[in-house]
Amino acid sequence: MEASVAAWHLLNLFAVPVGLGLLAPALAKIVWRDALRGASWAALAAWSAPACAVVTVAGLVVFGRDGKMATYAAMVSVTALLLWWRSRGS
Repeated sequence: MEASVAAWHLLNLFAVPVGLGLLAPALAKIVWRDALRGASWAALAAWSAPACAVVTVAGLVVFGRDGKMATYAAMVSVTALLLWWRSRGS
């Protein structure tokens, strides 16, 4: 596999986790406006994007391929739990 093809594969593998990791904190700051007033969007994204990437790699290891709906569900769940936990002040 050429280096450019491998780079595109990696970019596409992590596009959804990074996208969710950047979008979810913005939506969480709207939903939990008062609870997340002290937390910056960048700080929330710095936690949620890597968490989504770890779940994606774990799904790749467990299922042997990416793009499984179970991996996406786990990614959304982990991100929601992480942002909810942060909104509780922990």
